[in-house]
Amino acid sequence: MSGSPSSRPHTVRVARHAMATRFEMVLIGERPDALRAAGEEALDEIERLENALSLYRPQSDIARINAGAASGPVRIAPETFRLLEQARSLSDRTCKAFDVTAGPLIRAWGFHGGSGHLPEPEVLASARKASGWSRVVLDPTDGTVRFRDNLPGLLDLGAIGKGYALDRAAGILRDAGVGSALLHGGTSTVVALGAPPGEEHWTIALASAPSPDHPLATSGQAFDPIKPRAVALRNESLSASAVWGRAFRDAEGGMLGHVLDPRTGLPVTGVTFAAVILPSATESDSVSTALLVLGRSGIPGLTARFPGLRCWLDPADDTESSAKSGR
Repeated sequence: MSGSPSSRPHTVRVARHAMATRFEMVLIGERPDALRAAGEEALDEIERLENALSLYRPQSDIARINAGAASGPVRIAPETFRLLEQARSLSDRTCKAFDVTAGPLIRAWGFHGGSGHLPEPEVLASARKASGWSRVVLDPTDGTVRFRDNLPGLLDLGAIGKGYALDRAAGILRDAGVGSALLHGGTSTVVALGAPPGEEHWTIALASAPSPDHPLATSGQAFDPIKPRAVALRNESLSASAVWGRAFRDAEGGMLGHVLDPRTGLPVTGVTFAAVILPSATESDSVSTALLVLGRSGIPGLTARFPGLRCWLDPADDTESSAKSGR
Protein backbone atom coordinates (compact mmCIF):
# COMPACT_ATOMS: atom_id res chain seq x y z
CA MET A 1 0.00 0.00 0.00
CA SER A 2 2.72 2.42 -0.87
CA GLY A 3 2.18 5.68 -2.73
CA SER A 4 4.25 8.64 -3.74
CA PRO A 5 6.51 10.18 -1.08
CA SER A 6 4.30 13.25 -0.94
CA SER A 7 1.09 11.27 -0.32
CA ARG A 8 -0.68 12.26 2.85
CA PRO A 9 -1.38 9.35 5.23
CA HIS A 10 -5.05 8.57 5.78
CA THR A 11 -6.61 7.03 8.88
CA VAL A 12 -9.40 4.49 8.48
CA ARG A 13 -11.38 3.01 11.37
CA VAL A 14 -13.44 -0.17 11.15
CA ALA A 15 -15.27 -2.08 13.87
CA ARG A 16 -17.56 -5.05 14.37
CA HIS A 17 -19.19 -6.94 17.24
CA ALA A 18 -17.95 -10.51 17.56
CA MET A 19 -17.02 -12.99 20.30
CA ALA A 20 -19.29 -11.10 22.73
CA THR A 21 -17.16 -7.97 22.45
CA ARG A 22 -16.31 -5.12 20.09
CA PHE A 23 -13.32 -5.42 17.79
CA GLU A 24 -11.90 -2.14 16.51
CA MET A 25 -9.07 -1.37 14.09
CA VAL A 26 -7.25 1.84 13.22
CA LEU A 27 -5.38 1.57 9.92
CA ILE A 28 -3.02 4.21 8.52
CA GLY A 29 -1.83 4.40 4.93
CA GLU A 30 -2.03 6.30 1.67
CA ARG A 31 -5.01 4.51 0.07
CA PRO A 32 -8.13 4.66 2.25
CA ASP A 33 -10.14 2.40 -0.04
CA ALA A 34 -7.50 -0.34 0.19
CA LEU A 35 -7.19 0.16 3.95
CA ARG A 36 -10.94 -0.24 4.43
CA ALA A 37 -11.03 -3.34 2.23
CA ALA A 38 -8.21 -4.93 4.25
CA GLY A 39 -9.90 -4.00 7.51
CA GLU A 40 -13.21 -5.52 6.47
CA GLU A 41 -11.47 -8.70 5.34
CA ALA A 42 -9.74 -8.91 8.74
CA LEU A 43 -13.09 -8.47 10.53
CA ASP A 44 -14.61 -11.18 8.33
CA GLU A 45 -11.85 -13.51 9.52
CA ILE A 46 -12.71 -12.78 13.15
CA GLU A 47 -16.36 -13.61 12.46
CA ARG A 48 -15.35 -16.85 10.74
CA LEU A 49 -13.29 -17.87 13.74
CA GLU A 50 -16.18 -17.14 16.09
CA ASN A 51 -18.29 -19.59 14.09
CA ALA A 52 -15.55 -22.21 14.43
CA LEU A 53 -14.54 -21.70 18.06
CA SER A 54 -17.50 -20.44 20.09
CA LEU A 55 -18.88 -22.96 22.58
CA TYR A 56 -22.24 -21.17 22.25
CA ARG A 57 -22.65 -21.99 18.54
CA PRO A 58 -23.91 -25.60 18.19
CA GLN A 59 -22.16 -26.27 14.88
CA SER A 60 -18.75 -24.94 15.95
CA ASP A 61 -15.88 -27.37 16.41
CA ILE A 62 -15.67 -26.56 20.13
CA ALA A 63 -19.42 -27.04 20.70
CA ARG A 64 -19.31 -30.37 18.85
CA ILE A 65 -16.39 -31.52 21.00
CA ASN A 66 -18.21 -30.56 24.19
CA ALA A 67 -21.36 -32.33 23.02
CA GLY A 68 -19.83 -35.53 21.72
CA ALA A 69 -16.25 -36.19 22.84
CA ALA A 70 -17.36 -38.09 25.95
CA SER A 71 -19.02 -40.67 23.67
CA GLY A 72 -16.24 -41.01 21.12
CA PRO A 73 -13.73 -39.19 18.90
CA VAL A 74 -14.94 -35.96 17.27
CA ARG A 75 -13.25 -34.94 14.01
CA ILE A 76 -12.54 -31.21 13.74
CA ALA A 77 -10.96 -28.81 11.26
CA PRO A 78 -7.14 -28.93 11.08
CA GLU A 79 -6.97 -25.26 12.12
CA THR A 80 -8.96 -25.92 15.32
CA PHE A 81 -6.86 -29.00 16.04
CA ARG A 82 -3.64 -26.97 15.77
CA LEU A 83 -5.05 -24.31 18.09
CA LEU A 84 -5.91 -26.95 20.69
CA GLU A 85 -2.39 -28.34 20.41
CA GLN A 86 -1.07 -24.83 20.98
CA ALA A 87 -3.39 -24.38 23.96
CA ARG A 88 -2.10 -27.62 25.47
CA SER A 89 1.49 -26.45 24.95
CA LEU A 90 0.68 -23.09 26.58
CA SER A 91 -0.80 -24.92 29.55
CA ASP A 92 2.47 -26.84 29.96
CA ARG A 93 4.59 -23.70 29.56
CA THR A 94 2.55 -21.85 32.20
CA CYS A 95 2.73 -24.72 34.73
CA LYS A 96 -1.00 -25.41 34.24
CA ALA A 97 -1.96 -21.87 35.32
CA PHE A 98 -3.66 -21.41 31.94
CA ASP A 99 -6.03 -24.18 30.92
CA VAL A 100 -8.83 -24.15 28.33
CA THR A 101 -10.15 -27.45 29.74
CA ALA A 102 -11.28 -25.72 32.96
CA GLY A 103 -14.78 -25.09 31.60
CA PRO A 104 -16.42 -27.40 34.20
CA LEU A 105 -14.88 -25.27 36.96
CA ILE A 106 -16.15 -22.04 35.39
CA ARG A 107 -19.62 -23.56 35.13
CA ALA A 108 -19.52 -24.85 38.73
CA TRP A 109 -18.82 -21.33 39.98
CA GLY A 110 -21.68 -19.90 37.91
CA PHE A 111 -19.47 -17.80 35.63
CA HIS A 112 -20.79 -19.24 32.35
CA GLY A 113 -23.19 -16.45 31.43
CA GLY A 114 -23.57 -15.29 35.04
CA SER A 115 -21.89 -13.28 37.76
CA GLY A 116 -21.04 -16.32 39.85
CA HIS A 117 -22.05 -18.14 43.03
CA LEU A 118 -20.43 -20.37 45.65
CA PRO A 119 -20.59 -24.02 44.49
CA GLU A 120 -21.50 -26.95 46.71
CA PRO A 121 -18.40 -29.00 47.66
CA GLU A 122 -19.54 -32.05 45.70
CA VAL A 123 -20.23 -29.93 42.61
CA LEU A 124 -16.75 -28.43 42.77
CA ALA A 125 -15.20 -31.87 43.27
CA SER A 126 -16.99 -33.21 40.20
CA ALA A 127 -15.90 -30.19 38.17
CA ARG A 128 -12.27 -30.72 39.12
CA LYS A 129 -12.54 -34.37 38.07
CA ALA A 130 -13.93 -33.33 34.69
CA SER A 131 -11.19 -30.73 34.03
CA GLY A 132 -7.56 -31.01 32.98
CA TRP A 133 -5.63 -31.91 29.84
CA SER A 134 -5.06 -35.43 31.15
CA ARG A 135 -8.72 -36.06 30.26
CA VAL A 136 -8.38 -34.82 26.67
CA VAL A 137 -7.00 -37.01 23.89
CA LEU A 138 -5.82 -35.19 20.76
CA ASP A 139 -5.24 -37.69 17.96
CA PRO A 140 -3.17 -36.06 15.17
CA THR A 141 -3.50 -39.11 12.93
CA ASP A 142 -7.18 -38.50 12.16
CA GLY A 143 -7.59 -35.01 13.63
CA THR A 144 -10.00 -36.01 16.39
CA VAL A 145 -10.62 -35.10 20.02
CA ARG A 146 -12.16 -37.24 22.73
CA PHE A 147 -12.58 -37.16 26.49
CA ARG A 148 -11.28 -40.04 28.59
CA ASP A 149 -13.44 -42.17 30.88
CA ASN A 150 -16.64 -41.23 29.02
CA LEU A 151 -17.01 -38.26 31.35
CA PRO A 152 -18.31 -35.00 29.88
CA GLY A 153 -15.91 -32.10 29.71
CA LEU A 154 -16.09 -28.53 28.62
CA LEU A 155 -13.50 -26.81 26.46
CA ASP A 156 -13.72 -23.02 26.68
CA LEU A 157 -11.41 -20.94 24.48
CA GLY A 158 -12.68 -17.65 25.90
CA ALA A 159 -9.29 -16.82 27.43
CA ILE A 160 -7.41 -17.31 24.16
CA GLY A 161 -9.91 -16.93 21.32
CA LYS A 162 -9.74 -13.14 21.01
CA GLY A 163 -5.95 -13.18 20.91
CA TYR A 164 -5.90 -15.90 18.26
CA ALA A 165 -8.48 -14.00 16.19
CA LEU A 166 -6.43 -10.80 16.43
CA ASP A 167 -3.29 -12.65 15.35
CA ARG A 168 -5.10 -13.96 12.28
CA ALA A 169 -6.59 -10.53 11.54
CA ALA A 170 -3.16 -8.90 11.86
CA GLY A 171 -1.76 -11.47 9.42
CA ILE A 172 -4.39 -10.50 6.86
CA LEU A 173 -3.49 -6.82 7.25
CA ARG A 174 0.21 -7.58 6.79
CA ASP A 175 -0.50 -9.63 3.68
CA ALA A 176 -2.48 -6.67 2.31
CA GLY A 177 0.50 -4.39 2.81
CA VAL A 178 -0.79 -2.51 5.85
CA GLY A 179 2.28 -1.36 7.77
CA SER A 180 0.66 0.77 10.45
CA ALA A 181 -2.39 -0.40 12.40
CA LEU A 182 -3.75 -0.85 15.89
CA LEU A 183 -6.26 -3.62 16.63
CA HIS A 184 -8.07 -4.49 19.82
CA GLY A 185 -10.74 -6.87 21.04
CA GLY A 186 -12.76 -5.46 23.92
CA THR A 187 -9.71 -3.36 24.95
CA SER A 188 -8.29 -6.34 26.88
CA THR A 189 -6.06 -7.44 23.99
CA VAL A 190 -4.27 -5.05 21.66
CA VAL A 191 -2.08 -5.74 18.62
CA ALA A 192 0.19 -3.05 17.18
CA LEU A 193 1.54 -3.18 13.64
CA GLY A 194 4.40 -0.80 12.97
CA ALA A 195 3.86 2.71 14.33
CA PRO A 196 1.94 5.87 13.39
CA PRO A 197 3.69 8.15 10.87
CA GLY A 198 6.57 10.02 12.47
CA GLU A 199 6.46 7.91 15.64
CA GLU A 200 8.60 5.03 16.85
CA HIS A 201 5.70 3.12 18.41
CA TRP A 202 2.05 3.17 19.37
CA THR A 203 1.35 4.47 22.89
CA ILE A 204 -1.31 2.64 24.90
CA ALA A 205 -2.79 3.72 28.24
CA LEU A 206 -2.78 0.77 30.63
CA ALA A 207 -5.22 1.24 33.53
CA SER A 208 -5.08 -1.32 36.32
CA ALA A 209 -7.94 -0.56 38.69
CA PRO A 210 -11.72 -0.87 38.32
CA SER A 211 -13.88 2.19 37.79
CA PRO A 212 -14.92 3.93 41.03
CA ASP A 213 -18.51 2.65 40.76
CA HIS A 214 -17.54 -1.00 40.18
CA PRO A 215 -18.72 -3.39 42.97
CA LEU A 216 -15.15 -4.51 43.63
CA ALA A 217 -13.97 -0.93 43.99
CA THR A 218 -16.72 -0.18 46.52
CA SER A 219 -16.58 -3.44 48.49
CA GLY A 220 -13.91 -2.35 50.93
CA GLN A 221 -11.10 -4.18 49.16
CA ALA A 222 -7.85 -2.31 48.71
CA PHE A 223 -7.59 -1.04 45.15
CA ASP A 224 -5.05 1.69 44.56
CA PRO A 225 -6.34 4.33 42.16
CA ILE A 226 -3.34 3.82 39.89
CA LYS A 227 -3.07 6.28 37.03
CA PRO A 228 -2.87 4.71 33.55
CA ARG A 229 0.66 3.83 32.48
CA ALA A 230 1.95 4.77 29.05
CA VAL A 231 2.95 1.53 27.30
CA ALA A 232 4.90 1.48 24.03
CA LEU A 233 3.95 -1.15 21.42
CA ARG A 234 5.44 -1.92 18.02
CA ASN A 235 4.84 -5.20 16.20
CA GLU A 236 3.72 -6.88 19.41
CA SER A 237 0.65 -7.55 21.53
CA LEU A 238 -0.57 -6.41 24.94
CA SER A 239 -3.10 -8.44 26.95
CA ALA A 240 -4.58 -7.66 30.35
CA SER A 241 -6.47 -9.87 32.81
CA ALA A 242 -8.32 -8.70 35.91
CA VAL A 243 -10.52 -10.23 38.60
CA TRP A 244 -13.26 -7.63 38.30
CA GLY A 245 -14.80 -8.69 34.97
CA ARG A 246 -17.41 -10.84 36.75
CA ALA A 247 -17.60 -11.22 40.51
CA PHE A 248 -19.92 -11.90 43.43
CA ARG A 249 -19.95 -11.30 47.17
CA ASP A 250 -19.54 -14.29 49.49
CA ALA A 251 -21.21 -14.79 52.89
CA GLU A 252 -18.46 -12.82 54.65
CA GLY A 253 -18.87 -9.87 52.30
CA GLY A 254 -15.71 -10.54 50.30
CA MET A 255 -15.71 -10.43 46.52
CA LEU A 256 -14.75 -13.47 44.41
CA GLY A 257 -13.75 -12.83 40.81
CA HIS A 258 -14.24 -14.99 37.72
CA VAL A 259 -10.58 -15.90 37.13
CA LEU A 260 -10.00 -19.37 38.59
CA ASP A 261 -6.81 -21.22 39.38
CA PRO A 262 -7.30 -24.38 37.27
CA ARG A 263 -4.96 -26.29 39.56
CA THR A 264 -7.15 -25.80 42.64
CA GLY A 265 -10.50 -24.86 41.16
CA LEU A 266 -10.64 -21.75 43.35
CA PRO A 267 -10.86 -18.04 42.45
CA VAL A 268 -7.63 -16.07 42.25
CA THR A 269 -6.92 -13.95 45.32
CA GLY A 270 -4.20 -11.43 46.15
CA VAL A 271 -3.35 -10.23 42.65
CA THR A 272 -6.13 -8.21 41.00
CA PHE A 273 -4.60 -7.25 37.65
CA ALA A 274 -1.96 -8.63 35.27
CA ALA A 275 -0.77 -7.45 31.88
CA VAL A 276 1.86 -8.82 29.52
CA ILE A 277 3.47 -7.88 26.23
CA LEU A 278 4.59 -10.57 23.77
CA PRO A 279 4.93 -10.81 19.98
CA SER A 280 1.85 -13.04 19.69
CA ALA A 281 -1.64 -12.11 20.93
CA THR A 282 -2.47 -15.80 21.34
CA GLU A 283 0.42 -16.08 23.78
CA SER A 284 -0.16 -12.74 25.50
CA ASP A 285 -3.80 -13.69 26.16
CA SER A 286 -2.83 -16.97 27.81
CA VAL A 287 0.17 -15.62 29.72
CA SER A 288 -1.74 -12.64 31.19
CA THR A 289 -4.25 -15.12 32.63
CA ALA A 290 -1.45 -17.35 33.90
CA LEU A 291 0.34 -14.40 35.51
CA LEU A 292 -2.84 -13.40 37.33
CA VAL A 293 -3.02 -16.96 38.70
CA LEU A 294 0.68 -17.36 39.54
CA GLY A 295 1.30 -13.89 40.94
CA ARG A 296 4.70 -12.31 41.36
CA SER A 297 6.44 -15.62 42.11
CA GLY A 298 5.55 -16.82 38.62
CA ILE A 299 7.38 -14.05 36.77
CA PRO A 300 10.84 -15.73 36.58
CA GLY A 301 9.44 -18.97 35.17
CA LEU A 302 7.25 -17.21 32.61
CA THR A 303 10.13 -14.98 31.56
CA ALA A 304 12.31 -18.06 30.96
CA ARG A 305 9.62 -19.78 28.87
CA PHE A 306 8.44 -16.71 26.94
CA PRO A 307 11.46 -14.71 25.72
CA GLY A 308 10.90 -10.97 25.49
CA LEU A 309 8.07 -10.97 28.03
CA ARG A 310 7.26 -7.63 29.66
CA CYS A 311 4.72 -7.68 32.47
CA TRP A 312 2.89 -5.73 35.15
CA LEU A 313 1.09 -6.86 38.30
CA ASP A 314 -1.13 -5.05 40.79
CA PRO A 315 -0.80 -5.00 43.63
CA ALA A 316 2.97 -5.52 43.38
CA ASP A 317 5.48 -4.76 46.08
CA ASP A 318 7.85 -3.40 43.44
CA THR A 319 5.98 -2.35 40.30
CA GLU A 320 9.00 -1.12 38.40
CA SER A 321 11.01 -4.32 38.77
CA SER A 322 8.02 -6.44 37.75
CA ALA A 323 7.53 -4.29 34.68
CA LYS A 324 11.14 -4.69 33.62
CA SER A 325 11.68 -8.31 34.55
CA GLY A 326 10.97 -9.55 31.04
CA ARG A 327 13.39 -7.24 29.27
